[in-house]
Amino acid sequence: MKDKIFGVLQRVGRSFMLPIAILPVAGLLLGLGSTFTNPTTIETYGLGKILGDGTVLHALLMIMNAVGNAIFSNLPLIFAVGVAIGMAKKEKEVAALASMIAYFVMNITVEAMLTLNGKILADGSISKDVLGGTITSMCGIQTLQMGVFGGIIVGLGVAALHNRFYKIELPAAISFFSGSRFVPIISTLVYMFVGILMYFVWPAVQNGIFALGGLVTNSGYAGTLVFGLIKRALIPFGLHHVFYMPFWQTAVGGHLEVAGKMIEGGQNIFFAQLADSANVAHFSADACRYFSGEFIFMIFGLPGAALAMYRTAKPEKKKQAGGLLLSAALASMFTGITEPIEFSFLFAAPILFGVQVVLAGTAYMIAHILNIAVGLTFSGGFLDLFLFGILQGNEKTSWLLIVPVGIIYFFLYYFIFTFLIKKLDLKTPGREDDDTETKLYSKADYLAKKDGSALSEDDLLSDRIMRGLGGKKNIVDVDCCATRLRCTVAKSELVNDAMLKATGASGVVHKGQGVQVIYGPRVTVIKSNLEDYLEKAPNTEYIAEDEKTESAAEATTETTKKKAVHTVTISSPITGKAADLSEAPDEAFAGGMMGAGSAMTPAENIVYAPEDGTIAFVFDTKHAIGFMTDTGVSMLLHIGIDTVKLNGEGFEVMVKDGQHVKKGEPMMKLDLDFLASHAPSIISPIICTDLEDGQEVRLLHTGDIKAGEPLLEVDICE
Repeated sequence: MKDKIFGVLQRVGRSFMLPIAILPVAGLLLGLGSTFTNPTTIETYGLGKILGDGTVLHALLMIMNAVGNAIFSNLPLIFAVGVAIGMAKKEKEVAALASMIAYFVMNITVEAMLTLNGKILADGSISKDVLGGTITSMCGIQTLQMGVFGGIIVGLGVAALHNRFYKIELPAAISFFSGSRFVPIISTLVYMFVGILMYFVWPAVQNGIFALGGLVTNSGYAGTLVFGLIKRALIPFGLHHVFYMPFWQTAVGGHLEVAGKMIEGGQNIFFAQLADSANVAHFSADACRYFSGEFIFMIFGLPGAALAMYRTAKPEKKKQAGGLLLSAALASMFTGITEPIEFSFLFAAPILFGVQVVLAGTAYMIAHILNIAVGLTFSGGFLDLFLFGILQGNEKTSWLLIVPVGIIYFFLYYFIFTFLIKKLDLKTPGREDDDTETKLYSKADYLAKKDGSALSEDDLLSDRIMRGLGGKKNIVDVDCCATRLRCTVAKSELVNDAMLKATGASGVVHKGQGVQVIYGPRVTVIKSNLEDYLEKAPNTEYIAEDEKTESAAEATTETTKKKAVHTVTISSPITGKAADLSEAPDEAFAGGMMGAGSAMTPAENIVYAPEDGTIAFVFDTKHAIGFMTDTGVSMLLHIGIDTVKLNGEGFEVMVKDGQHVKKGEPMMKLDLDFLASHAPSIISPIICTDLEDGQEVRLLHTGDIKAGEPLLEVDICE
């Protein structure tokens, strides 16, 4: 349960990155627009002739200011769409459309409730207070001020509806609305009722958020320290976006009236003040305490750590390490991208990351103490410092104090890192063993190392499959049908059949860049585990060494042939023509990679139960049924060749997983005309799977055969 919750939080954090990614552009437009249209700035720098009122540049900058402000003003809608896209599993464009519709539906429903209950009057005037909540205008709709929380509620909810219903099948009369078309419909209905619920619930929730924001604000400098420590400590887990977002974008990070409007969230407050900077004496340090400290350790501190790692590198590796560390330090200084430095010492020496967490946390607190109020869009590099600190002037931001504090932090990082690296002989870049490559590490490398020492059995199997396919970098796409893992690879020459067979595959089929690995009915679980593992695996190619890839199938192990105890007869599930399985127009089936049986061509459109038994599984795309006879024979009834690509069209399944059926009971209805025109072949392999050593399957009949007549004979072994 803990791992499941952690995985969901990681997905939520990643989904936040899509709307957050637009903020740097919006901040740049707002920063330049508001700065160079400010009369004080124009007068101070003597730019009246080129930037004064009435000039072309002034008009352009006013437009830039308006565009940037529009993005920040509509962040809830942007979050609704972005989160839905990030959380949707497939057909993300449908989730995006549905979330936008649901967002408008929810808010227009709230507006209707406000009107019906007299909170919005006929003349358009509104009551500023609704059961403790506040009314605001969003996209022209008078609604409760839910901020980005409203967008997140819509994004997460629509994504859940989308993942549940995008494959739904409706009755024939309304089948046009099946599948992805149903998602906007159900989202509209659900969020109409969510809007009604929000009218009653949100004011209390908002009061709770305000109370929490007040608690955080009243925590003073100690609260800022705790915030900084937690945010940096969550970096390795990828959960920092989930943590800091409420402080940046909601009332948890405080609220302040700016230009007559109540603004919530530290970052929103800064940019609202920036847009109204002519009327602001000094930006709010309380609002900026959630990010101003980043400039101290990103521009000054981490480059000091990089210098320490360079100075302590081995002489023969110093040049190579120096080039890597210099590029990482410059990335931190100018853009605020710290991953190359942080994950390099996190990977090689976690104790240094502990030092980084403490020093970074104190930097947030010191910036707050010194009343530094420099905003940012994404991270604390020099570009943001220049736009939102230097250009705004020291009077409004106190940015000059960052320099002396930053210099102190530079030496703190340098001396502490140097001491620990030498004292503990830490293997930072340039100090690796002679047979180890000097490199900077990424988050993927860290996660691979973290998990590699204790991989689960499923992850170990997924790792071997990944390597057999040439590594994560070589894998373009992963899918499956009823029995085989279907992968697309970039370089087919990197695929190692022997390694794949050693994972339990009964065969490997190559079709250009496509690779089919035959696992049988358990392939759906294998595919799901492989997809999960690929999310955290390092993005590298893998070239196997020949001497290490001997297939288990080729190993010379002696087995004792089991003796047949008795023989059972399996009847034909189809009326049509029976032939030897080798005549199936598919290499995997014809080669017996999935079992032995018959290749049948249906003449009638009903598939019956071949014997008394239980439905082991019905594949999602309905083209195949797994069946276990009461006598213990595992079977696969696979209708047509490559019919998995039809996504269920042409099939009507009459049974479900776990259902017990009698011989001759209808299990599936086929649209033979549709299948004949849309599938490569309607020849249907009827095979016995999971055969034991020495177990034999004999074909009893070829040519015309009726359902219920004897088709196969199977030896049951001891």
